[in-house]
Amino acid sequence: MVSPETRARVRGLAVPIALFFGRLGLTPNALTLIGFGIAILAGIAAAGQSWIVAGILVVFGGVFDLFDGALARATGKASRLGAFMDSVFDRWGEGIIYVGIAVGCVAADFDPGVFLTTTAVVSAFMVSYARAKSEGLGFTPGTGMANVGLAPREVRIVILTVGLILAGLMGGTSVADASGQDPTWLLGRPALGLCLGLITVLATITVIQRILHVVRQPLPEEHQQ
Repeated sequence: MVSPETRARVRGLAVPIALFFGRLGLTPNALTLIGFGIAILAGIAAAGQSWIVAGILVVFGGVFDLFDGALARATGKASRLGAFMDSVFDRWGEGIIYVGIAVGCVAADFDPGVFLTTTAVVSAFMVSYARAKSEGLGFTPGTGMANVGLAPREVRIVILTVGLILAGLMGGTSVADASGQDPTWLLGRPALGLCLGLITVLATITVIQRILHVVRQPLPEEHQQ
């Protein structure tokens, strides 16, 4: 769904902005921490059922995440430590966002939303784990595994952003208005639930695709008998 060529073009567009941050004195690791801070704010907004704000912060944080790697590559400061920091804080931030969504769903008595948030975060983390484990064992060297599957992180961010913003625009997730009536016209719940369900399904398919991709590869030399 996101070709390597598209990724390369997007990363190229991020370079001038990343260099601007560099001229301000920010390091790649500092940009990583700022992106993590944005994820925390998105989680807080979601927990407070400010779905539109949460959606905007999620997509902004996703775009901002391009800058740390772009700055590191453009300035020759790319390192294994930086790659480690980027990966860890990306996953941590993603988890915090889903926790915020779950808290917001609990506050709205939206039990299906809590369940779908749980399945979405488990499936999303398995996508990342499949890549990390395969590359750690010597399969799919470089960043090749990032190109395998229907729902890498970029796709999941887009779907989640759409779901959060639609939930806000379509009446939110509360079941009762100020007068205590049940406004059956509200579409916020199904919009959010549908997008969380879509992330679950697509991420699960992606995990299976990555497993099959590894299974079909020859064993790394050090693991051959």
